[in-house]
Amino acid sequence: MTSDIIVEVGKKKYIVKKDRLYTGTDEWVKIEGNKGVVGITDYAQKELRDIVSIELPEVGSTVSKGKRVGAVDSVKATSDYYAPLSGRVIRVNERLTETPELVNNDPYGEGWLFEIELTDPGEVNSLLTPEAYAEKIKTHSAKSTH
Repeated sequence: MTSDIIVEVGKKKYIVKKDRLYTGTDEWVKIEGNKGVVGITDYAQKELRDIVSIELPEVGSTVSKGKRVGAVDSVKATSDYYAPLSGRVIRVNERLTETPELVNNDPYGEGWLFEIELTDPGEVNSLLTPEAYAEKIKTHSAKSTH
């Protein structure tokens, strides 16, 4: 098993899993065959802080790469999240309606958001590698004033 990438920026540490691909808007997708499990990254959940509710897509709905799928509400802000790839939603993480803090506690595991059946597998080529996403975090955090 490959180890995760740990990105250190100042006093903060962010985990980037090597077994997924990433978007520039801080979503991850783990591809398994023609399906993809989607969530928000460790970096995103730490920036949002305490998550209090999550708007999930409907099972059976169609999502388009780069388009808004739902929103994450935290004590700090409400933030939209976007589909990393186009597809049909085949499963959502219902547990998040009762325990949205799972995203804070385990963003790459129990805190996943939804699963899609890919309609255009070629879109995978436009996603960021773990290494490129780690570099994006470093660059963005260096520019950030908080």
